[in-house]
Amino acid sequence: MHRFFAPDIADKLTLPEEESRHCVRVLRLVEGDEIEVIDGAGTLFHCRIVMAHVKHCSVEIVSQEACPPHWGSKVMIAVAPTKNLDRIEWMAEKCTEMGVDRITPLLCRHSERKVLKTERLHKILVAAMKQSLKAQMPQIDELTPIEDFLAEESDAQRFIAYCDESLPREERKSLVQVYNPNRDAVVMIGPEGDFDPQEVAEALKAGFVPVTLGESRLRTETAALMAVAMMHVIGIARNG
Repeated sequence: MHRFFAPDIADKLTLPEEESRHCVRVLRLVEGDEIEVIDGAGTLFHCRIVMAHVKHCSVEIVSQEACPPHWGSKVMIAVAPTKNLDRIEWMAEKCTEMGVDRITPLLCRHSERKVLKTERLHKILVAAMKQSLKAQMPQIDELTPIEDFLAEESDAQRFIAYCDESLPREERKSLVQVYNPNRDAVVMIGPEGDFDPQEVAEALKAGFVPVTLGESRLRTETAALMAVAMMHVIGIARNG
């Protein structure tokens, strides 16, 4: 069954214009056809089309069900966007398909990308959410200076992954060893040039635990994807 995204479907009973166009013009659905609608907040609505208008397709709700994230505790990443925009978009898409609650783009001292428009990223996350049959929309933050992110109050486990050989390496432990899947967690990933040593020092002072994601030297976007995948695998292994 075709699935659509409408954040306020419960109140307005109408698909947004872009979703209406796809429903009526592209898929050629008509009155009486049944569709699924997700609100991005964890609810799946089973609906029936009552007015197949190309700009504001109206529906009636037949039934609804809660579809909370299957991974339980929150999985979050804070990652410096790559210079190549395609790579960070690919990363966000794949993390959403696997399951992530929040993506925070970081502005670091070594960041090659100083500006990030999140409108396109939002559309990519919506498509990935629908494709992977999820009902929860990940939170995508605006580009955030690393010092602001470090200053946030949080009860989540906080990890920082880095690979610069000049930075303290003996303190790092495998994420597999220290991650508790029953608690919210965020993993911070640096830019192509890695974190500045002072940033690492500030993160450790703020309570971040230094971790390694394995022996390979990973690209920024691959490291973020690896972190999310590892948290899911650990959660499955420990909680079933």
